[in-house]
Amino acid sequence: MPTDEHFEGTIGRTFADSTPHWPEPVRAAEGAPNIVYVLYDDLGFSDFGCFGSEIETPTVDRLAAEGLRYTNFHVTPLCSPTRACLLTGRNHHSSGMGMVPNFSIGYPGYRGQLNPSTATIGEMAQTQGYTTLGVGKWHLTPMTHFTGAGPFHQWPLQRGFDRWYGTPDGLTNQWKPDLIKDNHWVDAPDKPDYHFTADIIDNAISFVQDHKNGAATKPFFLYVAFCAPHFPHHVPKSYIEKYVPVFEKGWDATRSDRLERQKALGLIGADTPLPQRNDGVKAWDEYDDEAKESMVRLQAAFAGMVQHTDEHLGRLVAALEEMGELDNTMFVLFSDNGASQEGGPVGSMNSMRFFTGYSSPEAELKEIHENLDQIGEEQWINNYGTGWSMAGNTPLKRWKQDTHGGGVRSPLVIRFPGEIADPGGIRTQFHHAIDITPTALDVTGIAAPDQVKGVDQKPLEGQSMRYTFGSPEAPTTKRVQYFEMNGQRALWQDGWKAVTHHEPMISPMLVLSGAAAEVTDFDSDRWELYHLDTDWNEVHDLADQEPERLAAMVATWWAEAEAHDALPLGAVIGGIQGAPLHGRQRNPRS
Repeated sequence: MPTDEHFEGTIGRTFADSTPHWPEPVRAAEGAPNIVYVLYDDLGFSDFGCFGSEIETPTVDRLAAEGLRYTNFHVTPLCSPTRACLLTGRNHHSSGMGMVPNFSIGYPGYRGQLNPSTATIGEMAQTQGYTTLGVGKWHLTPMTHFTGAGPFHQWPLQRGFDRWYGTPDGLTNQWKPDLIKDNHWVDAPDKPDYHFTADIIDNAISFVQDHKNGAATKPFFLYVAFCAPHFPHHVPKSYIEKYVPVFEKGWDATRSDRLERQKALGLIGADTPLPQRNDGVKAWDEYDDEAKESMVRLQAAFAGMVQHTDEHLGRLVAALEEMGELDNTMFVLFSDNGASQEGGPVGSMNSMRFFTGYSSPEAELKEIHENLDQIGEEQWINNYGTGWSMAGNTPLKRWKQDTHGGGVRSPLVIRFPGEIADPGGIRTQFHHAIDITPTALDVTGIAAPDQVKGVDQKPLEGQSMRYTFGSPEAPTTKRVQYFEMNGQRALWQDGWKAVTHHEPMISPMLVLSGAAAEVTDFDSDRWELYHLDTDWNEVHDLADQEPERLAAMVATWWAEAEAHDALPLGAVIGGIQGAPLHGRQRNPRS
């Protein structure tokens, strides 16, 4: 009796009375397309040219002109949770990534690593005839795992990627990044003018070329996760110089100009107003000329980084086109959260102070101005001020880490020739990052398995967006979506949104450095209510006019939070002291 249960031949005593059998290799569905995910980091809703920006992004603009722009697409307010949603098709707490992986809080939704029961699209695709490739930022594994001895079970190769090249952590020096390749640490290439974004694209192209050379008829999944434009805003000086005169008008004028472009582009209604400035943001004209000069240059570095990234993305698009693969690819591109508030009120030359406490705005401005010509160089962790991130999120309220629109609404571009009814079109259906992988499974014919590596799988919590490709006016198929991040909460339901901002917002790093970790009363938070179908950017609070609707939505939020492991509230701050620190290994190869 053969020990191989898949052997379907016969085995006699000799070859003459035996019948050989070769199992058929697993193949993707006939004509199955490639899938490319491109994820930007900390990019605001209006920071692409095709979403209203004055920043030059011709590659993204081309993809949008040949595909679709989505104006009602949502993510989580923070990077790792959105990455978990994107790759698994489940909500971030369901996958164990209620916060970043640098902390394990001790509750199911806050493990700081992906649950084995929530396989990534890579793990699904590997078993069904796809080559799986990844480059860029990972940030889904406890940093204490990234040693020469592992453990390796949560490294990219063990979570569904045949090949991987990039940085394991949440940010890195763009000139001298921390890098892993497959299952080991590597040094950055020693060459003039090296930059991590260029290196990401070099490896993406190389991986696809290797795949094509070895398995030309096999489709591939490629995940490109830029670190850009997350701080530090490192970019060649020529890009910075280009944008200094563009932004000398300041953040208030930039915000107004972007709003008008968005209206002209048909992205928003002609009567859409700007919300009031975000809390803590002063009018641009309240600053003196020296302060303005400093803050403009920080924004110019950010803008230059966005253009620089677009240029290198263009090399990938051109390479896929040259290989004959671009039009057989579903290309998905968006940002992991809204523009960052982590530069403080005026920006900083060392934005790690967000996690330990900034000095005064006056001191920050003095340091910036004394080092203007060094902005963008490797010795600084430069970041722009919150006025610029407010402008980046035009016309939305608040920013990254918040569950208001500025934190969770992302520009989404999908290009998929052959199925899109109106290239260059705009879609307004509500959808979320958990819906991307179900869409990819839909178009590829990949089935979400019931079991992966012997582990029973949670059902997908997202749903396919494929119906939107050919139906501009189709109503959204989503009914409800909850949001939660560090006490910030929201619920979207049938075109309405309930949202509350929880204070104080305390960074986990501040708690570890000795800051007070008292969790304030969540029941005292004031919930706001918006009818998003008519109030696109949360300007008209209807909480007092619709108390019964609001109460019902808050009750639904609690039910959704319980169902998806978002509880207990306050876990991040209340549970961080005494919890295992999954922080970065300072000597990863020692």
